Amino acid sequence: MRYIEIMDTTLRDGEQTSGVSFSASEKLTIAQLLLQEVKVDRLEVASARVSEGEFQAVKKITDWAAQHGYLDRIEVLTFVDGDTSINWMLKGGARVMNLLTKGSLNHLKYQLRKTPAQHFEEIRRVVEQAEAVGIAVNVYLEDWSNGMRNSPDYVFEALDFLTALPIRRIMLPDTLGVLTPSESYTFVKSIVDRYPDHHFDFHGHNDYDLSIANTLEAVKAGAHGLHLTVNGMGERAGNAPLASTIAVLNDFMPEVKTSVVEESLYTVSKIVETFSGIRIPANKPIVGENVFTQTAGIHADGDKKNNLYFSKLMPERFGRQRLYALGKTSGKANIENNLRELGITLGEEELKKVTQRIIELGDRKEVVTPEDLPYIISDVLDSDAIEERVTVLNYVLTHSKNLKPSATLQVRICDKIFEESAQGDGQYDAFMNALKKIYDQLDTELPVLTDYAVRIPPGGKTDALCETIITWNIGGKDVKTRGLDSDQTVSAIKATQKMLNLLGESRLIKALPSEVELTV
Repeated sequence: MRYIEIMDTTLRDGEQTSGVSFSASEKLTIAQLLLQEVKVDRLEVASARVSEGEFQAVKKITDWAAQHGYLDRIEVLTFVDGDTSINWMLKGGARVMNLLTKGSLNHLKYQLRKTPAQHFEEIRRVVEQAEAVGIAVNVYLEDWSNGMRNSPDYVFEALDFLTALPIRRIMLPDTLGVLTPSESYTFVKSIVDRYPDHHFDFHGHNDYDLSIANTLEAVKAGAHGLHLTVNGMGERAGNAPLASTIAVLNDFMPEVKTSVVEESLYTVSKIVETFSGIRIPANKPIVGENVFTQTAGIHADGDKKNNLYFSKLMPERFGRQRLYALGKTSGKANIENNLRELGITLGEEELKKVTQRIIELGDRKEVVTPEDLPYIISDVLDSDAIEERVTVLNYVLTHSKNLKPSATLQVRICDKIFEESAQGDGQYDAFMNALKKIYDQLDTELPVLTDYAVRIPPGGKTDALCETIITWNIGGKDVKTRGLDSDQTVSAIKATQKMLNLLGESRLIKALPSEVELTV
């Protein structure tokens, strides 16, 4: 098998993501995780001469790396600036430089305003000075992709020169992310074939969303190393992402291998997301929140039947697990999978009612999570236990600054419809005052509300549902009713409607023990 070196440049190129600046401690944490857990081969941790903070971060990383045998894996981007970058590196404790040189005639002429001979001579002096003080040298050919398109003679002239120097690796960056997969293959192969004894890295950017495809083609063409970043961070549209590239290589190029541990990719992704403040899109391959979540009920059903919707991208490879989303497209199979995780079993009819309730919530664009399921089950089965003779048909709740909240409601009791309005200290209090007016017409006294509690599923991970539990004193006995909704006041009204229906069940009231809790 052919071994492919992985160089992670999250801490250098990835930090060029707009708005991102890692602290020295954050950089050290990411470096430790990438080297010890993810096991990448090399790290590019900084650009020389950027700032005092950058210097302190490099010093922190190199001190740790020297103690743990990783110093030769720590690399710093440097410039053709005589011994200035070299001295910066020496003070920072780094021993491997990635020297930025010009890989296109356009850059050389219009940015440096120098001839190839002048540029080459300056490169030679830097390489010799670095070698003299024990610094190993790799070389970037900046804008190499445009160089191959527009000035290939210059690129090969530069490569003829560089391959004669004591340089360990020559790095081929698609600096502006402009290559197509076919160009990536053709350009890399022409170089690898011409210089078979030298090591070439490919460095892809993602401006056309082709970085992974280009990286795959570069490996096919014979590239010896790849530059990647966690979560695809980097300037503009970012770099080739570490997790997706590794998955693609493992699944589609079995003839090559890397040192990367797949199970650690999700962990480092979440750490970098936290430190950078750049949220991972939910649909981002491998590390996105939704990529191992089945939403459609037919897919969940297929998973039960010989894993019809499984692929090589099994979540366990990346330290994750398959989830089954709950929403309007959920089928019974989705819900059964979630119930199984909670250790809950329902009969066919009960499962049908719970499924229907989840679909209704999904139609309202509510987010439903597995933590909500016990609440939904309790509400659905609780409602089934009560015969509905009283229905709150409609209501309007108002709340204005410096005005008392008010409520207007319409209630059907048996076959008769009542409508009343009232004010109160809060919207629910106004609702209850209007309700009392209706029941006064029936010479019926409403029970006393003795306790009112609101709760959401553990962890508060969803804004979809809240459960209101109200305790009433009916005939000297305590009765609890529950309501479930995304709106707290609405859930209280639902709990109240259940109470109103219990109120009409005189035989049940007489049979009540000292305390009854309607629950499942």
